[in-house]
Amino acid sequence: MVLLVSLAFALFPIVFVVSAAINPLGTLSSTDLLPTGASLSNFGNLFRNTAFEWWFLNSVLIASVSAAVSVFLSALAAYAFSRMRFKGRRVGLLSLLLIQMFPQFLAIVAIFLIFTTVTDLWPAIGFNTPWGLLLLYLGGALGVNTWLMKGFYDTLPRELDESATMDGASHTQVFFRIMLPLVAPILAVTGLLAFIGTINEFLIANVFLTSPESKTLSVGMWGLVAGERNNNFGIFCAGTLLTAVPTVLVFQFLQRYIVSGLTAGAVKG
Repeated sequence: MVLLVSLAFALFPIVFVVSAAINPLGTLSSTDLLPTGASLSNFGNLFRNTAFEWWFLNSVLIASVSAAVSVFLSALAAYAFSRMRFKGRRVGLLSLLLIQMFPQFLAIVAIFLIFTTVTDLWPAIGFNTPWGLLLLYLGGALGVNTWLMKGFYDTLPRELDESATMDGASHTQVFFRIMLPLVAPILAVTGLLAFIGTINEFLIANVFLTSPESKTLSVGMWGLVAGERNNNFGIFCAGTLLTAVPTVLVFQFLQRYIVSGLTAGAVKG
Protein backbone atom coordinates (compact mmCIF):
# COMPACT_ATOMS: atom_id res chain seq x y z
CA MET A 1 0.00 0.00 0.00
CA VAL A 2 2.80 2.38 0.92
CA LEU A 3 4.56 1.53 -2.33
CA LEU A 4 1.44 2.30 -4.36
CA VAL A 5 0.94 5.63 -2.58
CA SER A 6 4.58 6.56 -3.14
CA LEU A 7 4.35 5.59 -6.80
CA ALA A 8 1.17 7.62 -7.28
CA PHE A 9 2.76 10.61 -5.54
CA ALA A 10 5.82 10.39 -7.81
CA LEU A 11 3.87 9.92 -11.03
CA PHE A 12 1.24 12.60 -10.42
CA PRO A 13 3.33 15.61 -11.62
CA ILE A 14 4.60 13.67 -14.63
CA VAL A 15 1.11 12.63 -15.71
CA PHE A 16 -0.16 16.19 -15.22
CA VAL A 17 2.65 17.68 -17.31
CA VAL A 18 2.08 15.17 -20.11
CA SER A 19 -1.65 15.90 -20.00
CA ALA A 20 -1.01 19.65 -20.23
CA ALA A 21 1.48 19.20 -23.07
CA ILE A 22 -1.00 17.34 -25.29
CA ASN A 23 -4.00 19.45 -24.23
CA PRO A 24 -5.37 21.03 -27.48
CA LEU A 25 -6.44 24.23 -25.68
CA GLY A 26 -3.01 24.69 -24.09
CA THR A 27 -4.17 26.61 -21.02
CA LEU A 28 -3.80 25.90 -17.31
CA SER A 29 -7.50 26.34 -16.57
CA SER A 30 -8.47 23.71 -19.17
CA THR A 31 -5.92 21.10 -18.08
CA ASP A 32 -7.03 18.02 -16.14
CA LEU A 33 -5.07 15.08 -14.81
CA LEU A 34 -6.51 12.88 -17.55
CA PRO A 35 -6.61 14.65 -20.93
CA THR A 36 -9.91 14.90 -22.75
CA GLY A 37 -8.17 15.33 -26.10
CA ALA A 38 -4.75 14.94 -27.67
CA SER A 39 -2.82 17.23 -29.99
CA LEU A 40 0.76 18.16 -30.76
CA SER A 41 -0.13 21.80 -31.35
CA ASN A 42 1.68 22.91 -28.19
CA PHE A 43 4.93 21.45 -29.50
CA GLY A 44 4.41 23.19 -32.83
CA ASN A 45 3.67 26.52 -31.15
CA LEU A 46 6.75 26.07 -28.96
CA PHE A 47 9.09 25.95 -31.96
CA ARG A 48 7.09 28.41 -34.03
CA ASN A 49 6.56 31.16 -31.45
CA THR A 50 9.70 30.93 -29.33
CA ALA A 51 13.46 30.49 -29.77
CA PHE A 52 13.33 27.09 -28.06
CA GLU A 53 15.86 25.50 -30.41
CA TRP A 54 18.42 28.16 -29.43
CA TRP A 55 17.65 27.71 -25.73
CA PHE A 56 18.09 23.96 -26.11
CA LEU A 57 21.39 24.20 -27.99
CA ASN A 58 22.77 26.81 -25.59
CA SER A 59 21.90 24.72 -22.53
CA VAL A 60 23.32 21.49 -23.93
CA LEU A 61 26.51 23.22 -25.07
CA ILE A 62 27.10 25.08 -21.82
CA ALA A 63 26.19 22.12 -19.59
CA SER A 64 28.28 19.61 -21.56
CA VAL A 65 31.42 21.73 -21.83
CA SER A 66 31.12 22.99 -18.26
CA ALA A 67 30.68 19.48 -16.86
CA ALA A 68 33.58 18.06 -18.89
CA VAL A 69 36.03 20.85 -18.05
CA SER A 70 35.07 21.07 -14.37
CA VAL A 71 35.41 17.30 -13.95
CA PHE A 72 38.84 17.34 -15.61
CA LEU A 73 40.08 20.23 -13.44
CA SER A 74 38.65 18.58 -10.31
CA ALA A 75 40.37 15.31 -11.21
CA LEU A 76 43.70 17.11 -11.50
CA ALA A 77 43.22 18.92 -8.19
CA ALA A 78 42.02 15.79 -6.38
CA TYR A 79 45.02 13.79 -7.64
CA ALA A 80 47.40 16.44 -6.36
CA PHE A 81 45.69 16.67 -2.95
CA SER A 82 45.52 12.88 -2.57
CA ARG A 83 48.92 11.79 -3.83
CA MET A 84 51.25 14.72 -3.19
CA ARG A 85 52.44 16.42 -0.02
CA PHE A 86 53.14 20.13 -0.35
CA LYS A 87 52.99 23.28 1.70
CA GLY A 88 49.46 24.66 1.94
CA ARG A 89 47.79 21.34 1.11
CA ARG A 90 45.59 21.23 4.20
CA VAL A 91 44.78 24.95 3.95
CA GLY A 92 43.83 24.49 0.32
CA LEU A 93 41.47 21.62 1.09
CA LEU A 94 39.79 23.52 3.91
CA SER A 95 39.53 26.64 1.76
CA LEU A 96 37.74 24.70 -0.97
CA LEU A 97 35.31 23.34 1.60
CA LEU A 98 34.74 26.75 3.16
CA ILE A 99 34.12 28.48 -0.16
CA GLN A 100 31.40 25.95 -1.02
CA MET A 101 29.43 27.02 2.05
CA PHE A 102 28.56 30.30 0.32
CA PRO A 103 26.38 30.18 -2.81
CA GLN A 104 27.82 31.71 -5.95
CA PHE A 105 24.81 34.00 -6.24
CA LEU A 106 26.08 36.03 -3.28
CA ALA A 107 28.75 37.43 -5.60
CA ILE A 108 26.31 38.30 -8.39
CA VAL A 109 26.80 42.07 -7.97
CA ALA A 110 30.58 41.74 -8.22
CA ILE A 111 30.24 39.34 -11.14
CA PHE A 112 27.90 41.76 -12.93
CA LEU A 113 30.33 44.64 -12.53
CA ILE A 114 33.27 42.53 -13.69
CA PHE A 115 31.48 41.31 -16.80
CA THR A 116 30.27 44.80 -17.61
CA THR A 117 33.94 45.67 -18.14
CA VAL A 118 34.67 42.34 -19.82
CA THR A 119 31.83 42.91 -22.29
CA ASP A 120 33.31 46.25 -23.30
CA LEU A 121 36.80 44.83 -23.76
CA TRP A 122 36.10 41.26 -25.01
CA PRO A 123 32.49 40.98 -26.23
CA ALA A 124 32.98 37.34 -27.23
CA ILE A 125 33.06 36.28 -23.55
CA GLY A 126 30.79 38.97 -22.15
CA PHE A 127 27.06 39.22 -21.53
CA ASN A 128 24.69 37.21 -23.74
CA THR A 129 27.39 34.74 -24.80
CA PRO A 130 27.55 31.05 -23.88
CA TRP A 131 31.33 31.27 -23.37
CA GLY A 132 31.02 34.03 -20.79
CA LEU A 133 28.42 32.09 -18.83
CA LEU A 134 30.58 29.00 -19.14
CA LEU A 135 33.45 30.79 -17.39
CA LEU A 136 31.13 31.53 -14.47
CA TYR A 137 29.99 27.94 -14.15
CA LEU A 138 33.45 26.37 -14.26
CA GLY A 139 34.29 27.37 -10.70
CA GLY A 140 30.93 26.55 -9.20
CA ALA A 141 31.35 22.83 -8.49
CA LEU A 142 35.15 22.50 -8.29
CA GLY A 143 35.20 22.33 -4.49
CA VAL A 144 32.57 19.62 -4.10
CA ASN A 145 33.91 17.59 -7.02
CA THR A 146 37.47 17.82 -5.72
CA TRP A 147 36.47 16.49 -2.31
CA LEU A 148 34.43 13.64 -3.82
CA MET A 149 37.27 12.62 -6.12
CA LYS A 150 39.88 12.89 -3.39
CA GLY A 151 37.94 10.39 -1.30
CA PHE A 152 37.93 8.06 -4.28
CA TYR A 153 41.65 8.51 -4.99
CA ASP A 154 42.42 7.76 -1.33
CA THR A 155 40.87 4.30 -1.70
CA LEU A 156 43.35 3.35 -4.43
CA PRO A 157 46.56 1.68 -3.17
CA ARG A 158 49.69 3.79 -3.41
CA GLU A 159 51.58 0.76 -4.64
CA LEU A 160 50.12 1.44 -8.08
CA ASP A 161 51.79 4.85 -8.21
CA GLU A 162 55.04 3.56 -6.77
CA SER A 163 55.25 0.66 -9.23
CA ALA A 164 54.62 2.95 -12.19
CA THR A 165 57.21 5.43 -10.88
CA MET A 166 59.77 2.68 -10.49
CA ASP A 167 59.16 1.76 -14.13
CA GLY A 168 59.98 5.31 -15.14
CA ALA A 169 56.48 6.78 -15.45
CA SER A 170 56.03 10.48 -14.76
CA HIS A 171 53.18 11.99 -12.73
CA THR A 172 51.41 12.81 -16.00
CA GLN A 173 51.65 9.22 -17.23
CA VAL A 174 50.51 7.86 -13.87
CA PHE A 175 47.53 10.19 -13.87
CA PHE A 176 46.31 9.57 -17.42
CA ARG A 177 47.21 5.89 -17.89
CA ILE A 178 46.62 4.45 -14.42
CA MET A 179 44.54 6.75 -12.23
CA LEU A 180 41.88 8.01 -14.66
CA PRO A 181 40.74 4.55 -15.82
CA LEU A 182 40.42 3.44 -12.19
CA VAL A 183 38.40 6.47 -11.09
CA ALA A 184 35.99 6.34 -14.04
CA PRO A 185 32.96 5.76 -11.73
CA ILE A 186 33.47 8.96 -9.74
CA LEU A 187 34.19 10.88 -12.94
CA ALA A 188 30.82 9.75 -14.26
CA VAL A 189 29.00 10.71 -11.07
CA THR A 190 30.56 14.15 -10.75
CA GLY A 191 30.04 14.74 -14.47
CA LEU A 192 26.35 13.88 -14.15
CA LEU A 193 25.90 16.10 -11.10
CA ALA A 194 27.69 18.97 -12.81
CA PHE A 195 25.60 18.54 -15.97
CA ILE A 196 22.30 18.51 -14.07
CA GLY A 197 23.29 21.45 -11.88
CA THR A 198 24.34 23.55 -14.87
CA ILE A 199 21.41 22.78 -17.15
CA ASN A 200 18.96 23.58 -14.33
CA GLU A 201 20.69 26.76 -13.09
CA PHE A 202 18.47 29.84 -13.34
CA LEU A 203 19.47 32.76 -11.11
CA ILE A 204 22.87 33.62 -12.59
CA ALA A 205 21.77 32.80 -16.14
CA ASN A 206 18.75 35.09 -15.76
CA VAL A 207 21.02 38.01 -14.86
CA PHE A 208 23.69 37.17 -17.42
CA LEU A 209 21.49 36.43 -20.46
CA THR A 210 18.90 38.84 -21.85
CA SER A 211 18.64 38.42 -25.63
CA PRO A 212 16.21 35.66 -26.80
CA GLU A 213 18.81 33.72 -28.81
CA SER A 214 21.33 33.57 -25.97
CA LYS A 215 19.02 32.30 -23.22
CA THR A 216 19.24 28.86 -21.70
CA LEU A 217 16.31 26.52 -21.21
CA SER A 218 15.62 27.55 -17.62
CA VAL A 219 15.59 31.27 -18.44
CA GLY A 220 13.61 30.89 -21.65
CA MET A 221 11.04 28.55 -20.14
CA TRP A 222 10.54 30.85 -17.16
CA GLY A 223 9.77 33.69 -19.56
CA LEU A 224 6.85 31.69 -20.99
CA VAL A 225 4.95 31.63 -17.70
CA ALA A 226 6.24 34.83 -16.08
CA GLY A 227 3.42 36.94 -17.52
CA GLU A 228 0.99 34.66 -19.38
CA ARG A 229 0.97 31.61 -17.16
CA ASN A 230 -2.54 30.44 -18.05
CA ASN A 231 -2.29 30.92 -21.82
CA ASN A 232 1.24 29.53 -22.24
CA PHE A 233 0.98 26.62 -19.82
CA GLY A 234 0.60 23.98 -22.53
CA ILE A 235 3.62 25.31 -24.42
CA PHE A 236 5.57 25.43 -21.16
CA CYS A 237 4.79 21.78 -20.37
CA ALA A 238 5.72 20.73 -23.91
CA GLY A 239 9.07 22.45 -23.48
CA THR A 240 9.49 20.84 -20.06
CA LEU A 241 9.19 17.35 -21.55
CA LEU A 242 11.78 18.16 -24.21
CA THR A 243 14.04 19.77 -21.60
CA ALA A 244 14.23 16.46 -19.72
CA VAL A 245 15.61 14.62 -22.76
CA PRO A 246 19.33 15.61 -22.39
CA THR A 247 19.42 14.74 -18.69
CA VAL A 248 17.74 11.37 -19.28
CA LEU A 249 20.17 10.54 -22.08
CA VAL A 250 23.20 11.47 -19.99
CA PHE A 251 21.87 9.43 -17.07
CA GLN A 252 21.24 6.39 -19.29
CA PHE A 253 24.75 6.68 -20.72
CA LEU A 254 26.39 6.89 -17.28
CA GLN A 255 24.05 4.73 -15.21
CA ARG A 256 26.38 1.73 -15.01
CA TYR A 257 28.85 3.91 -13.10
CA ILE A 258 26.36 5.62 -10.79
CA VAL A 259 26.03 3.12 -7.91
CA SER A 260 29.74 2.28 -7.60
CA GLY A 261 30.74 5.92 -8.02
CA LEU A 262 28.45 7.20 -5.27
CA THR A 263 29.55 4.60 -2.72
CA ALA A 264 33.21 3.85 -3.47
CA GLY A 265 34.67 6.95 -1.85
CA ALA A 266 32.40 6.98 1.19
CA VAL A 267 34.45 4.87 3.59
CA LYS A 268 37.80 6.61 3.35
CA GLY A 269 38.94 10.20 3.03
